[in-house]
Amino acid sequence: MSEPIHVLSLGAGVQSSTMALMAAKEEITPMPDAAIFADTGAEPKKVMEWLDFLEKELPFPVHRVMEKEGLTRQIEVGTEAGARIATLPLFTESAGGGGMMRRQCTNEFKIVPIERKVRELLGLEKGQRGGKDLRAITWIGISTDEIQRMKESRLSYVAHRWPLIEKRMNRANCLNWMEANGYPPPPRSACVYCPFHSNHEWRRMKENDPESWEEAKRMDRMLRHGVKGANEALYLHPTMNPLEEVDLSTDVDKGQGLLWNDWRGECEGYCGT
Repeated sequence: MSEPIHVLSLGAGVQSSTMALMAAKEEITPMPDAAIFADTGAEPKKVMEWLDFLEKELPFPVHRVMEKEGLTRQIEVGTEAGARIATLPLFTESAGGGGMMRRQCTNEFKIVPIERKVRELLGLEKGQRGGKDLRAITWIGISTDEIQRMKESRLSYVAHRWPLIEKRMNRANCLNWMEANGYPPPPRSACVYCPFHSNHEWRRMKENDPESWEEAKRMDRMLRHGVKGANEALYLHPTMNPLEEVDLSTDVDKGQGLLWNDWRGECEGYCGT
């Protein structure tokens, strides 16, 4: 049995970018065989520009994968035609008197395309079993301050590895490493219209990224009554108000923490890293 390949799951956020650049400098070994970026089609422009930069800095290939035409296009087509879409964790009154819908977007637009690319890199044909012998090790950029996001691989022939946990690095350590090595801080990596955004993130977007803010408002309106099987209004914000009408006072002012660091905000170790 040959040695397993090492594949880096690249979300293009702070943690996975730090992990990738540390590997490029051989501070984490062995050198990855490849990195995989799962493009949901809903990332901010700054994230895609940062990914372009990373590709030039890394000595190993970066594979960009996308499920069909991406999440945004699926939502646009699905809401227009009344067809199924991979649901986001949208807020609705019926979910426990005010809760969130089941999340399908992470699995379908992050996990599945990454696993499919790993299979391709291993030379496995469609439908071919991978067996029980370890064939691939996937590196995931989870840091010590989000250790609750760690999950074992669901594939018998793939193992997960968390190099930043091994290095005992948190997000602040990652930013410090980037600065010490002459890199600018990476942008926050998350879908523009992710319901897990905190008020802080929505406000940052509104004030500093008007293009993303307009797109988030557009998707909020589109999803309101357009999800097949939903018999009530759906919202991106937990107040269940249209995004443009939400009071975006600071989380600290309201005595709230950041939703992104809450257990509900984790995306199987594939989003927001």
